[in-house]
Amino acid sequence: MKQLSAARASDTPFRLRPDGIDLFVKLTPKAATDAIQGLEIAADGRCRLKARVRAAPEKGKANAALERLVARILDLPVSAVSLTAGAAARLKTLQITGDPKILAARLPGLVTSSD
Repeated sequence: MKQLSAARASDTPFRLRPDGIDLFVKLTPKAATDAIQGLEIAADGRCRLKARVRAAPEKGKANAALERLVARILDLPVSAVSLTAGAAARLKTLQITGDPKILAARLPGLVTSSD
């Protein structure tokens, strides 16, 4: 039964926190457009949101572009989205501040909407 619970937890690319959510992302920099590509189950079994940005992975430009992209799609201020892990890696964790239930309800829009 515990394995089933753990599997369900990995079915979503986020984790609820008291003050918001942690969003798990696989980022591709230097892409043709800024967009969300959908979901991916990584080798570690975790579900991650796939995103791509035009910015190069230098001096935090791609990370900042990812924060702006997620904030725009979720209709949040950029200050509500911050990188908390993976600054120099493709696998990243974003902390999104706000009501966790409202944010979790908006997340399906990330997969269906991309700009």
